[in-house]
Amino acid sequence: MSDQARQWVHAVLGPALLLLWTVSVPAAPPIATPEDLGGPLFTPLGAERSGNDSGTIPAWEGGLSAPPDDYDRLRHETDPFPDDPVLYAVTAENLADHADHLSEGQKALLQAHPDTWRMNVYRTRRTASYPDWVYQAVQENARNAELVTQGKGGVRNARVSSPFPIPQTGVEIIWNHNLRWRGIRVKRTNGQAAVTRKGRYSVALTELDIGFPYGVREATPFTRKYPNLMIGYRSRTIEPSFLSGDGGLIIEPIDQTVSPRKSWLYTRALKRVVRTPTFGHGMPGNNTDGLRTVDEFELFNGSPYMFEWTLLGKRELLIPYNAYRIHSSDLSYKDILHRDHINPDLVRFERHRVWVVEGRLRDGMRHIYGRRVFYVDEDSWQVSVSDSYDLEGNLWRTAMAHGLNYYTVPVHLSTLEVFHDLVEKRYYVDGLDNRRVPYEFLEGADPREFSPNALPYYVR
Repeated sequence: MSDQARQWVHAVLGPALLLLWTVSVPAAPPIATPEDLGGPLFTPLGAERSGNDSGTIPAWEGGLSAPPDDYDRLRHETDPFPDDPVLYAVTAENLADHADHLSEGQKALLQAHPDTWRMNVYRTRRTASYPDWVYQAVQENARNAELVTQGKGGVRNARVSSPFPIPQTGVEIIWNHNLRWRGIRVKRTNGQAAVTRKGRYSVALTELDIGFPYGVREATPFTRKYPNLMIGYRSRTIEPSFLSGDGGLIIEPIDQTVSPRKSWLYTRALKRVVRTPTFGHGMPGNNTDGLRTVDEFELFNGSPYMFEWTLLGKRELLIPYNAYRIHSSDLSYKDILHRDHINPDLVRFERHRVWVVEGRLRDGMRHIYGRRVFYVDEDSWQVSVSDSYDLEGNLWRTAMAHGLNYYTVPVHLSTLEVFHDLVEKRYYVDGLDNRRVPYEFLEGADPREFSPNALPYYVR
């Protein structure tokens, strides 16, 4: 209901009937067709183009696709909105006033640290944008993509980016996140820190080289031969020194029934490549101190088959967005990492529409989580907030991805993921790279670089 209509109903029919109307007729997102994508009602990726009635969410007007005048390609992306003021702060004290726009994990985090944690809320800017050829591929996906339900499941007849821009089920949204366009090849430095209750930490620094053959603009002989390949991921540890020289390789398929995930580890001590067939899902991630699972990298990755996914609808949520301040080249680790949480002065929250998807562990499957709730940004298909529950149904962990637009590509990616264990009262961060070189976005990769035989040469 628009604000004007609401005022008319209140004046003419009275507050009682207004309340009845408000409760009985909840707002439902409009339904698109493939032809509607990129039109007056829907963005090319399937989000609602219009803003909300209150004006707190603006219309999408193409996103951010050019750098600001002070951008320096040798440094991290410059904040294009440095003068945006804080509109208000959500704290434990005023939590009830903003509960409709918070996840259960966000509420629990505020209550766990009432004196130090707050959520500074800024003007909403819908900056997510992508190249035109990505938009064209998404429209083709809307017509052609099919969900594979046999075995571990997958997607067929899709290319480049999210296969289901007009989702009907929860698992389709999970695949939209898994297959969202993230560039073709990205090289970056990744810093990880597991912070103790006393605020102590050490940073493990890794170089990542990630290829996305699924996301190439035009099919190549390699992608035609291996159409099921989603990601090639290789890493080598830089710091600390006792881990330097170790490395890993992951080959992630789209349909793991056709071809399972393959992973290898190279250690300096063994000086050999070792296959790690059980790596994935609920295992603790490397260098995480057990505070993040393997399938929580980027908040979720891998086949969704272990959980039964339900689409709960859309809502407005405060999520980290336009995280240029915490992405700055000028920051040190100590500027970001505080005792119980990251520095709230560096975090920008905005109100955005998100898809809400719930996953419940299937009978017979083994995972440390029994239930997961994901809040997926409608403009990018990035899981922005996740709440994870233990096998008894208790809220256990909450995580947030601090996204921004890498406007020289352009592409929306998270620069930092933060995971809070509400039971252990500890947190872990993934993505620290502030005093390192910026992300390097490349157009292609030789597939032979992403092979177990090449791993020892890459690590050295």
